[in-house]
Amino acid sequence: MNINLSVGPLVALLAGILILVFPRLLSTIVALYLIVIGVLGLIGVHQLHF
Repeated sequence: MNINLSVGPLVALLAGILILVFPRLLSTIVALYLIVIGVLGLIGVHQLHF
């Protein structure tokens, strides 16, 4: 059995849950998500699979 998980949807799911539980974290979660996506884009990692 082979399971492929992409980082983007997994991070989005985790961020969505955290925003529902802690609404004040919205700006922090969005900022961290954008920073991580930007850094991954700059170093050339387009898709990560676990």
